[in-house]
Amino acid sequence: MIRPLFTALVAAGFAAAPLAAQGFTLTSPDVQAGQMLAKAQVYGGMGCGGGNLSPALSWTGAPAGTKSFAVTVYDPDAPTGSGWWHWVVYNLPATTTSLPQGAGDPAKSLLPAGAAQGNTDFGSPGYGGACPPAGDQPHHYHITVYALNVDKIDVPAGATAAYIGFNLHAHEIGRAELTALYAR
Repeated sequence: MIRPLFTALVAAGFAAAPLAAQGFTLTSPDVQAGQMLAKAQVYGGMGCGGGNLSPALSWTGAPAGTKSFAVTVYDPDAPTGSGWWHWVVYNLPATTTSLPQGAGDPAKSLLPAGAAQGNTDFGSPGYGGACPPAGDQPHHYHITVYALNVDKIDVPAGATAAYIGFNLHAHEIGRAELTALYAR
């Protein structure tokens, strides 16, 4: 009795989860998976002396049916009880396969037409680099590109990262991720 119930629950869980897109990959010349972030990607304030420069990113193998993309950078190790959102960019056209270094700076206008940046936990849109508390173990920085089944997500200007994330997950058909580290 327990085994059929367990099997049914596991199957239901897999059916509810977005399908992993076979071959959907994210790479960066600036960030290496499992390695420390360079000073360029570190925040330029709050005691951190970095360049606050979003990394160049490229992705390939998006799943069929992708109508737009979103990119996030998230630190689940931040001592906030809810992690820390460092970057949220969404409504990237489906033809987008890369972002140049520095695209997270709203003043540089390096994002494709129609793309938007949501507020991070620094309180404003745009990339905010790594800046964990001094002495902490290395924090994990999850850089994720989401393939979405809609041309754009409809969120108000000034929406929080959590609100945007809710909408990303509701329309996600695949994701690719790389995780880097940083400590000071």
